[in-house]
Amino acid sequence: MRLIVLGAAAGGGLPQWNCGCRNCTDARAGVIPRMTQSSVAVSLDGQSWVVLNASPDIRAQVDACPQMHPPALRGSPISSVVLTNGDIDHIAGLLTLREKTAFDVYATSSGLDILRSNSVFGVLDPDLVAQHAVSLEAPFEPLPGLTVTPFAVPGKVALFLEGDTLNLEEVGEQTVGLLLESASARAAYVPGCAAIPDWLIDRLGGVGLLLFDGTVWNNDDMQRTGTGEKTGARMGHVPLNGELGSLTRLSEVGGRKVFIHINNTNPILQPDSAERAEVLGKGWEIAFDGMEITL
Repeated sequence: MRLIVLGAAAGGGLPQWNCGCRNCTDARAGVIPRMTQSSVAVSLDGQSWVVLNASPDIRAQVDACPQMHPPALRGSPISSVVLTNGDIDHIAGLLTLREKTAFDVYATSSGLDILRSNSVFGVLDPDLVAQHAVSLEAPFEPLPGLTVTPFAVPGKVALFLEGDTLNLEEVGEQTVGLLLESASARAAYVPGCAAIPDWLIDRLGGVGLLLFDGTVWNNDDMQRTGTGEKTGARMGHVPLNGELGSLTRLSEVGGRKVFIHINNTNPILQPDSAERAEVLGKGWEIAFDGMEITL
């Protein structure tokens, strides 16, 4: 199984267009690498690829990744897109993939409802872009030999669907992780997760690779940096730090572990930070655009 991190950042990317925090300023100056919004490509043969979440940056991501380039005058190695939720930074890229090339879209029923209820997604020609409803805990094969099983993780509905009442740790179709399996490899992709209950730790056991939500270091990253009032919890993301954070809660999960979907305010992006040293010291890696992993 081959995986390429097309984008390692959370929504807004790095630098974020309207942010002058230290990380964004350093990214603009070339002190730290820029990052596009979260997306991963998966292949078994290096020829056909499944894209996990269609980032708004997908045109630039495809351009930067030779494996994603057209193999002929027209066409694409991208055979399908699998969505983990309805966040703008995971579905907006579908609008770029409208140029009369066939591919499949896989999402839960609630995810497909978002696409079907918004007429702008009608630019995806239904004769070329087939939409497939997937069910929790029901495996499907977007590529021959690659089995994907969606499983629920705590999370919230997309920002644009929020109402007067909101469950920040709802467990259902609105936020899913993906278990990826081939004949010789197992990986899990969880770019958004609001909490880590015991059952989720059990579910992630036995994978050779875990790509997990690395949005915020502390719940109040944005408040500490003066960039906003929203907490990680309000955005539907568990922090890395603290007793209930991912570094502690996932410490017993084996295999290779990589943080992805990293917010522009997260201090782990600074190469000399104590937070980055702690992450690396505990055996985790930090995703970056163009990162390639083979299992």
